[in-house]
Amino acid sequence: MNDGLILYVPGSVMILALLIKAPTLRRGWDQPLMRAVCTLLVVGCMVMFLAAPPTIAAVNRLTGIVNFSAPLVYSVLTAFSGSCIVLVLQWGGGPPAVVRRATRLTVAAFGAVTLLIVVLFAIGDAPVERLRDLDTYYANTPWLREMIVCYLLAHTVGSSTLTVLCWKWLLRVRPSLRPLRTGLALIVLGGVLDLGYLVTKWAAVGARWAGRDWDGLSTYVAPPFASAAALMVGSGFIVPLVGGSAAWRDFSRYRRLHPLWKALRGFAASSVTTVPLTWWSPIGIRLIHRESVIDDGILALGRWFDPAVRGAAYEEALGQGMCASQASVVADAAMLAAACRRREAAEAAEAAEVLGPAVADGAGEHPAGADQGLPEPYRLDSRPLAALAREFRASPIVAAVRRDPARL
Repeated sequence: MNDGLILYVPGSVMILALLIKAPTLRRGWDQPLMRAVCTLLVVGCMVMFLAAPPTIAAVNRLTGIVNFSAPLVYSVLTAFSGSCIVLVLQWGGGPPAVVRRATRLTVAAFGAVTLLIVVLFAIGDAPVERLRDLDTYYANTPWLREMIVCYLLAHTVGSSTLTVLCWKWLLRVRPSLRPLRTGLALIVLGGVLDLGYLVTKWAAVGARWAGRDWDGLSTYVAPPFASAAALMVGSGFIVPLVGGSAAWRDFSRYRRLHPLWKALRGFAASSVTTVPLTWWSPIGIRLIHRESVIDDGILALGRWFDPAVRGAAYEEALGQGMCASQASVVADAAMLAAACRRREAAEAAEAAEVLGPAVADGAGEHPAGADQGLPEPYRLDSRPLAALAREFRASPIVAAVRRDPARL
């Protein structure tokens, strides 16, 4: 079993991804892209599980044919290479007629290679079962030699094409499309790792042709490359699909709002902060709850907002070369940070009975006209809230105000 873990693990990850995307795949089965995704994940799972030595031995035993797993694994691996190219073609878009023609050509080419692999195994002779080193053991056997070359060539062409297409696409994608860029980068990384797999395989087989023994490259070095490459490529295709989903967008907003939520939850009303949530609560519900806590915290700090702090922060942000919209967000975040600091100081002094009644009531801490709060859109749209959270956490101007509210 330990011999198969290196392949069973990425295979299990692909199964998990397939289960996660199953509802989306089912709803969009009429779309070529969804069918291509499903095919890739299914074939990828089959490659990982069928190529593991324990599975190879079990298949050979069940069929009663020595080395029956060889053409099976090579055929599925060839189909996986073709599926990757088909998915990139569907993923990249373009004129439907052109995409359909390229897809059919790819399926026909790799299908022909798959059929040829089966035929070559049938007419060849492989009497000795080899679980890990069939490539090198039969590298000089007539017909089996050609079968091995066919699968290596098909895999080399498929992997190289996939890597080059994704690399060119990655260079053209806008930085704002982060899920797509991440997916393409993972595929390119997987292609580089797969290149390591192919180099070791070709080197070991070529050494056999030259009368030398480099079998260790194929037996022990190539499998880790294959496992890592499959994991990267599979993840690369899944990330953009998951990253573009509503659940992922909600999770991204939820995560970005954490700095504001952490700073303001202490000021929000208990009726808002104590809403019961379980670990299985949907991310959409969690996002709404986090926004409600932030909104209530902002309202609770309204009397502590100082327009003078906001104005000074706005001018300083403009002086640093920021555009008006970004400077406005920085200024709002600075006013909010100063309000948090003032209220915390007032509550601490009040608890210690240091402040007088007038100050404890807030008369000395609430600048005139400061009760209008932050602009209304911050309480209505999570995208401005996310921008406010980003500046609240990362802006040097806000950090300076947080340390010393009187600085500005």
